Amino acid sequence: MGTYCSTRRQFIKTIGAGAAVLAMPAAYSADANPVLSVNPEPMFDLSPYLYMQFMEPLGTTDGSVAAAWDFKNDCWRQDVIEVTKELAPALIRWGGCFSSYYRWKEAVGPRDQRKPMINLLWGGIESNQVGTHEFVDFCRQVGADPLICVNFESDGRTKWQRDPKGNIRSAGPEEAADWVEYCNNPDSRKRLDHGIEKPYNIRMWQLGNETSYDRNGYGCETAAKRTIAFAKAMRERDPDIELIGWGDSGWARQMLDIAGEHLQYIAFHHMFNPDGGAPDSPLRGIEYRKDPARTWRHLMNAANVHEEKIKWMKEQVADYPIPLAMTECHFALPGRNRCEVLSTWAAGVANARMVNVHERHGDKLKIATLADFCGTRWQVNAVMIPVPAGKSFMMPVALVMSLYRRHTGEKAVDVSSAHEDLDVTASRSGEKIYLHVININRDRSASADLRVEGMKIISGRIFELAGDPEFEVIQTQSDEAVPKEKNLPESCRWIFPPASVSAVELDIQRV
Repeated sequence: MGTYCSTRRQFIKTIGAGAAVLAMPAAYSADANPVLSVNPEPMFDLSPYLYMQFMEPLGTTDGSVAAAWDFKNDCWRQDVIEVTKELAPALIRWGGCFSSYYRWKEAVGPRDQRKPMINLLWGGIESNQVGTHEFVDFCRQVGADPLICVNFESDGRTKWQRDPKGNIRSAGPEEAADWVEYCNNPDSRKRLDHGIEKPYNIRMWQLGNETSYDRNGYGCETAAKRTIAFAKAMRERDPDIELIGWGDSGWARQMLDIAGEHLQYIAFHHMFNPDGGAPDSPLRGIEYRKDPARTWRHLMNAANVHEEKIKWMKEQVADYPIPLAMTECHFALPGRNRCEVLSTWAAGVANARMVNVHERHGDKLKIATLADFCGTRWQVNAVMIPVPAGKSFMMPVALVMSLYRRHTGEKAVDVSSAHEDLDVTASRSGEKIYLHVININRDRSASADLRVEGMKIISGRIFELAGDPEFEVIQTQSDEAVPKEKNLPESCRWIFPPASVSAVELDIQRV
């Protein structure tokens, strides 16, 4: 599992409830302990796809797919497979901007016959040694469902419709439909000729990637009409697939009015800077190292900015029975390699707050991510891949997503906290309550008496990640960042360390 290394201070060991009492301020009073109360009545289903990742060949910009592939042995790097199993994404998406000039047929069949392509946005030559079969194989090995983003006529962008050599890079409904048949038809002649007997059975497909972000591409009405054309063609090959249409930039209502009957989800992205690009921001470059307390405050505000975007999207689809799919999301900060502050544990806590936002809005948000998944350079990756050798490791955002993925219930439930420093969400599966608790204070512990309305807590376990906010993840070392498991005392009182992210499991029975 990915762990922490720092040249300044060691990762702070997570401390148990008894020892944590010693860290409480003098004003602490057991009689005035704040209560963290859970209403166990289910509110809505909490989708496992809130912890997805997406895989996009990023060329020379960030050696993502190419670095994860072992070209000597024609297989995925085992260290990448193992760390992704730890991350445990429920869904992985193939695509991104790359989809707008990707011709899937160039990347299937015998590898010595595959056609290389120019990676028009990200730079370099894509060998296509990794294609549909390899992507699905990766998903199967790590236990994730696959999602494919198709070439949506280059999203109307003329700059991606042909490469500099004159090759056509745009693809229409028929090519997308052929892809569905190749993946899902048990009798696909092309797939069988490639020696693959069993269909891949890919259920989820996205139509359009950031289509609204280029004024020189399709407008909403055109995109909606083309969405219908794609949907009809693809469903002729498999009527049971689920389709995600594009709806960001204020497109959602019109897209759903025109093409809603053909869609199961509406997509948007959120790559953002919580400071709005302010020149004096501590999140710019390496400014974060100069004033850690100020950096912490700015990072903690990111959840508020992020929630506003999600609320805006929810308002647009409020009158439609179609959920939201945020198929790309991460910080977009100025600085080399998308800003090194994202390697700090402070960024991990900030990302945890954003996952809590996703869970609170899980009534409508059913697919979400917070990272670019894997690569060699960008700090927005969940998994960093050392090259030419070394063991892949998880960044802070991945540590949080891995923790939550393993300790989350099926149904969201309501929770309230009397402690102002605790950001808490809750869920339930059967007679077990799950809490995601973040102490947003970087210096001070926060105590709480845990209660479940109408229920008795039989036992409890806490899985804690806590550390120095300034600590930076730069390589794999020991097991310092493995969540520390502890037992809840009979008093059901717990003290959450400063700058900590905890998953709490409570076994309950009705009183």
